[in-house]
Amino acid sequence: MLGNFIGVLFDGIAYGSLLFIISVGLSVTMGMMNFINLAHGAFAMLGGYVCVMLLSQLGLPFLATLPLAFLICALVGLLLERTLYRRLYKASHLDQVLFSIGLTFMAVAGATYFFGPTQQPVLLPDWLRGQVALFGLDVGAYRLFLIGVVVLVTAALGVLIERTRFGAQIRCSVDNQTAAAGLGINVSRVFSLTFALGSGLAGLGGGLGIDVLGLDPTFPFKYMVYFLLVVAVGGAGTIKGPLVAALILGIFDVAGKYYVPQMGAFVIYGLMVVLLIVFPAGLMRRKA
Repeated sequence: MLGNFIGVLFDGIAYGSLLFIISVGLSVTMGMMNFINLAHGAFAMLGGYVCVMLLSQLGLPFLATLPLAFLICALVGLLLERTLYRRLYKASHLDQVLFSIGLTFMAVAGATYFFGPTQQPVLLPDWLRGQVALFGLDVGAYRLFLIGVVVLVTAALGVLIERTRFGAQIRCSVDNQTAAAGLGINVSRVFSLTFALGSGLAGLGGGLGIDVLGLDPTFPFKYMVYFLLVVAVGGAGTIKGPLVAALILGIFDVAGKYYVPQMGAFVIYGLMVVLLIVFPAGLMRRKA
């Protein structure tokens, strides 16, 4: 009984870790740039397809495809930000939602046309498959790898946002664009790089999530609500908030499906409603 509970807890943490990697990019763009980008899942899907193509067509190792997925999605995000997204920074949130939803439909149609409607397989290296012994328990090797990646990503983002000159420029540009420009900060470039960072993180999460979440053209729609829940409950514009929210969501989602499968996703949605009532501004708010 205890072993099953610990197993469910571990799988929930791993699942939440994956949701965090994808959702933290949305937290960056939504909270720091005040832009509602519902096409965020499309960047995650792109990262997944990049990994699949590099694995199947070029024969690259799985670990080598992950930084390339991050880089390619970041470059695509930078291009779209420069050509399309920046035109809507001062538009209403409704316009932003409609635009990003339309972009998501286009991405889904494009993925269906080029890759077909079926699930894409991924062949993990042998050392990431099977079980490993951890404190006397057998846990999934890939789940353990996901948790390790989240630790590294969280630490890197914390240092980038809080301890670097670029992070200070981001915070300054978000809080007061006029003052930031007066201090000599290129606000336009900062926003472009910030959007590219969020898109790249989505692509990295999409590549990591192929084995857990699956990959097909409907990916952006299937998990859009999950990404939004993580950001809304955790608090947009923060790193710790979405991390805590993603872990809560992952643990309760896995536990609900394991212990009360007949209730489906009701457990997690009910929990999210309660958390939003208790913390309407999110678990953690970005300090101006």
